Amino acid sequence: MSSFGRGRREEEEQVWVPRTKLGKLVNEGKITSLEEVFRTGQRVREAEIVKKLLPDLRNEVVGVSVVQKQTDAGELTRFSAVVAVGNGAGWFGVGKGKAMQTRDAIEKATVQALLNIIPVKLGCGSWECRCGGTHSVPYRIRGKAGSVTVQAMPGPRGLGLVAGPALKNLLQLAGVKDAWIRTFGSTNTMSSLANAVYDAFRMSHGLNV
Repeated sequence: MSSFGRGRREEEEQVWVPRTKLGKLVNEGKITSLEEVFRTGQRVREAEIVKKLLPDLRNEVVGVSVVQKQTDAGELTRFSAVVAVGNGAGWFGVGKGKAMQTRDAIEKATVQALLNIIPVKLGCGSWECRCGGTHSVPYRIRGKAGSVTVQAMPGPRGLGLVAGPALKNLLQLAGVKDAWIRTFGSTNTMSSLANAVYDAFRMSHGLNV
């Protein structure tokens, strides 16, 4: 897991020239939170907007695979990457990118994940806890992608994440600390697993996101 917050990225942010109206408002300091962007129903079209409003974001490379395609000129080999981003406090996104080089595929997937970022509903829906905090999910949520289905159920404070290592990393990125997790389908397909988690968070908002 890596952070967006150092070195080259800071240099790139300094020369960011917004291309959209929303980007200009963020760059001028007239919009200071991503919550405000979602509340007003504006669409984020520049990854730099998310980086600026959520400087503590981290990213996780979920998986990288080789994609081969037969063309008239021969076999074309490309790399496909899936990246998840989150700040560990209620924001989460997943993106996919393809490129001739692994690094470029990861960068494309990261940008797409930033553009897909959504707020995560956190809460404490556990009947064993009822603390009213934001350490778990407020109720049972369910997401599906491909053949994979993920269910997250509220857990009491201190339980931890009852899930495999890959799912733990994704849920921690979103800010979920305690939950029971059930999965169905081919969970070895990491892209489907990440998108199922994303779908669960997205569905928890209904049609508002």
